[in-house]
Amino acid sequence: MFDSENGFFMLIGGVVVAVVLGQSIFFLIKAYRRALALGIERATLRGTIVSSALFTIAPSLAIVATVLALANALGIILPWIRLSVIGNISQETTAATAALETVGGTLSQKVTDPEAFTLVAWVMTLGSCMPLILLPLFLKKLQGGVNKAEGKIPASLVDALSAAAFIGLIAAFVSRSIAGKGAAGDNPLYGASFGDGAGVMSVVTLLASVVCMLILQRIAEKKHIRWLETFAMPISMFFAMGVAILMAQVLPENIAFLEWRG
Repeated sequence: MFDSENGFFMLIGGVVVAVVLGQSIFFLIKAYRRALALGIERATLRGTIVSSALFTIAPSLAIVATVLALANALGIILPWIRLSVIGNISQETTAATAALETVGGTLSQKVTDPEAFTLVAWVMTLGSCMPLILLPLFLKKLQGGVNKAEGKIPASLVDALSAAAFIGLIAAFVSRSIAGKGAAGDNPLYGASFGDGAGVMSVVTLLASVVCMLILQRIAEKKHIRWLETFAMPISMFFAMGVAILMAQVLPENIAFLEWRG
């Protein structure tokens, strides 16, 4: 993104991250002192802090992967700021993709139009802000409605609806990789002759991530490695990225970047 690497934007990103870290440290200290006042042993507190820190590594890897995925189009600063505060891979990529599609852009192409960049920033930010606004206002009423419905709606139906919503979200990304139509143009990685539609690269990357995920889940289940279940998704994401990079270097250009819906 234009001017995204200059010192001013880096300073803004650093300030945001510093504020987030400052809040975390402040509440950690307050909670630690309160726990000591309640009589909880220091050894128990240290163990809790260490285990909690370790279990944040896996989500952090997914966040790093999301920043890298968005950096090609938006630069490093905006994704860095957004995901340092609140957000996740499905929300941020969906919001950025939807915003860019309205102005004829894609995440595979560098955003150089200030208005398009501003649009993406607003959509990503407002999408994450709405839960923070709506939940304090309406959570009590929503929770009351959910509690009333619990006795009337079978739990199996609730589980099925939740699973269907998640599967639908994933299916949107999968379908784009298999049959999505892109737009050839000024692709910053491969030149103007390549687009961002479905092709050999997108399908192989998709299959690589799925296969890696299934293997890791199988290993975790068979060997009873609970921590591997947490790390399976980010490991699969980075593995798929590695496969894409390897393909770009090893396969002939006309095969690696072949697109049937470009």
